[in-house]
Amino acid sequence: MTGNAPTRILLVTGMSGAGKSTVLRTLEDLGWEVVDNLPLLLLDRLMATALPDGSNERPLAIGIGAMTRGFDAEAIVRRIKKLSETHGHDIGTLFLDCAGGELERRYSETRRRHPLALDRPAPDGIARERELLAPIRRWANRLIDTTEMRANDLAAEIRRSFAGPGEGEPVVTILSFGFARGLPRNADLVFDMRFLRNPHWVPDLRPGTGQDEPVSAYVAGDPAYAEAMERIEGLLLMLIPRYRAEGKAYVTIAIGCTGGRHRSVHVAERLAKRLRGEGFSLTLAHRDLGAAPQDSLEGSPTDQSMDGNAAS
Repeated sequence: MTGNAPTRILLVTGMSGAGKSTVLRTLEDLGWEVVDNLPLLLLDRLMATALPDGSNERPLAIGIGAMTRGFDAEAIVRRIKKLSETHGHDIGTLFLDCAGGELERRYSETRRRHPLALDRPAPDGIARERELLAPIRRWANRLIDTTEMRANDLAAEIRRSFAGPGEGEPVVTILSFGFARGLPRNADLVFDMRFLRNPHWVPDLRPGTGQDEPVSAYVAGDPAYAEAMERIEGLLLMLIPRYRAEGKAYVTIAIGCTGGRHRSVHVAERLAKRLRGEGFSLTLAHRDLGAAPQDSLEGSPTDQSMDGNAAS
């Protein structure tokens, strides 16, 4: 293995039906390079392959199992020892175990046949596989018993155990928009700011945007503004960590008003500042900020808005 080989290497193995696919998908979501069911004859070649500069920062997960071509648990243990001694890398081994009765239930529910018992009852294949895997189970430096776990529980455990700094964080986007031009297609959360008074109906404020101080001050002066912002910010501070814990990769928070130039822009700017202050990394975008102000989009001011406090 060359000097630019991966610095983090994990072999993922265990009982069929115990969650190997879930683990590999989760590691891939965390940014790992994942190789599954690689013929063992190619393992040495993979480990010795030179990588582009900087690629060694991306960890490598290799999925192996009893059905991997050339599988021999004792030979795998010897090969891991040799690779570790020869190349000086700490190669971790994660073994996924599960009680036989639970494995039988999973095979029964999915109507899949056990790969080692295609023409026999699943318990026969489970027993045979457990025997074949015994040497590598004894060798593994990490074991997870998934008997009582759902797929989401296992994925959360992998994220807790193997996510490096900055890995597993959702990509958070705060997007302002105008309802008159349609809802954003990929929004996860939508907050409607049309309950706030509308700067569009104040002639001096109409040409401006929510990024301008006079417009922001006008929006923030609405009697409902302070309490609404406090509640929305509190909700987001609670939800974003929950999305992260569930492994959600993208979270788009859409803030809307009628035209997408005043109220939604100001509120999006405020929310972005607050969330960044709480340590979240995010992207701020204004979809309709460049659109020209139009009375036909904003509707008509109400009879109670002679001073410009219009509801749009």
